[in-house]
Amino acid sequence: MQSRLRSNEPVQIFVCGIVGAAIGALVAGLRWVVDLLHLVGFNLSEGRTLSTGIGVDPLRILIVPVIGGLVIGLSAIIMRRLRPKDIVDPIEANALHGGIMSMFDSLRLLIATITSNAAGASVGMEAGYTQMGSSILAKVGQYFRLRRNDQRIFVGAGAAAAIAAAFNAPFAGAFYGYELILGTYSVRALAPVAAAAIAGTFAQRALIDPEPIFSVEQFFHFNLRVYFVFALLGIFAGAFSVLAMQSVTWAERALRRLPLPQWLRPAIGGILLSAIAIIVPQVLGSGHGAIQLMFDRNVALQTFLLLLIAKLVASAVSLGSGFRGGMFSASLFLGCLFGGSFAGVAALVVPSLSDMQSALMMVGMGAVAAAIIGGPLTMVFLVLEGTGSFAMMVAVMVGVVISSTIVRLTFGYSFSTWRFHQRGIGIRSPHDIGWLADLSVGRLMRTDAQVVPENTPLKELREKFPPGTAWHVFVVSDKGIYTGALDSADVHDTQQNDKLETLYARDLAADPDIFLLPYENVRTALGRFEDKEVETLPVLASSNDRSIVGYLSEQYALRRYNQELERRRSADLGERDMFSLADRKV
Repeated sequence: MQSRLRSNEPVQIFVCGIVGAAIGALVAGLRWVVDLLHLVGFNLSEGRTLSTGIGVDPLRILIVPVIGGLVIGLSAIIMRRLRPKDIVDPIEANALHGGIMSMFDSLRLLIATITSNAAGASVGMEAGYTQMGSSILAKVGQYFRLRRNDQRIFVGAGAAAAIAAAFNAPFAGAFYGYELILGTYSVRALAPVAAAAIAGTFAQRALIDPEPIFSVEQFFHFNLRVYFVFALLGIFAGAFSVLAMQSVTWAERALRRLPLPQWLRPAIGGILLSAIAIIVPQVLGSGHGAIQLMFDRNVALQTFLLLLIAKLVASAVSLGSGFRGGMFSASLFLGCLFGGSFAGVAALVVPSLSDMQSALMMVGMGAVAAAIIGGPLTMVFLVLEGTGSFAMMVAVMVGVVISSTIVRLTFGYSFSTWRFHQRGIGIRSPHDIGWLADLSVGRLMRTDAQVVPENTPLKELREKFPPGTAWHVFVVSDKGIYTGALDSADVHDTQQNDKLETLYARDLAADPDIFLLPYENVRTALGRFEDKEVETLPVLASSNDRSIVGYLSEQYALRRYNQELERRRSADLGERDMFSLADRKV
């Protein structure tokens, strides 16, 4: 069975669909649990959602976030002692670890996200959903020992199923998997990810009657001039998105400067959140219900601006203080508020634009969320599935393309990769760079290095290593310490004929400080070959232990590197042996 799934693409698609349905059911159950916790924790009336701010008990607003912050802080301290490693999320897993994820760590994140959301933190549940969805299918892939590329696809399919179920949007879920978790729209990944997203959506629809994140019953038709307004909104949305991402870092740094123990920071964040929410209760929670509220009511410009500033600060304080969650829903609400604020300001200049408020809110929602999350097409399809309007989709695409391009060219990060940067993890996308670490010098090197003692006479060296033969000889001291490499031209130089008994290997050894280490990757090795203009380098045990454990040639390293690149290109195109087949045909 393991070998059948490992090599059978139709079976993999079927498994992704079945497990995707299970993930959709899990997301539906988690949504019900979180809604129940909000109902109990904030004394909501039946049918209300927390982020609408309607019917929320003011006393609970002052108490619940602080208690939730204390729970988050204390549990984080305990878990850090039990398991000090950082939790690997789906993007990091696919970029650095070949799609390998920990189910235990994913459960930790899910529980922390539920606790944060139940406490009213201004974050979404999507981080917990995608972590669990990706981890479940990652575990399935690990059980069946899938190839590296297939394992990464399973991780993307798990995240796609979770997002599709969370937003009742299979297209948006599938493209979330392609853009954010895989980083590519490869032919090979198309069917498994789409199957998981569709199955997750259907499973969620079968269990609950999901309401869309927003519903606008309006016919949209735009003349050509209005698209310039959408483009202008996209420009400002890009700048605002960078501000939103940076604000989380600023809040985190400010809270770290407080002379308080680390476990108290989430509680301080809870106090600050309560202070904001007692005035603007709509900042509580992810913002799902509040988005629809903005579309249903005729909101004044002052209200839009107040909500925008309050939600921005609340989200930054929540994430910066240590509450766990994602920016997906929060960025949608921020974008909606930003678009509404832009519409109000634009109407002061051109009064006729007041009729465009709903459209500008949707363009703002897509543009800000795409720039923050890093998924342009994900947001375009989310709006299309929410409105069913092709005209609205094109309008949103204008804003999305401009804002995401501005952020990519100026800031260079999405929110996830910006957080990686803050932690010192050098990845900017989910593209697989972890295989470089696997293709290490230690794996590529040969262990039959020719070694001679440093006191070997020149005469003996010439007898042992005749001219015209390919050889790589390294010199070591009497203690086995590497002291340099021999060059064939130097050993057989005719000008040295009268010094056969007086010259030794140590006199001819060169470049003792040029070598490789087993843990270095193939790109580092190739760079050193090019910089030092040598064809072969010794591999030493470590920087401190200079004993020779092998050697590596530039030709072999380059061949293996190209083979890996070709293999990955073949996988992206859906052909396992594309290059080898082409070679055979030639």
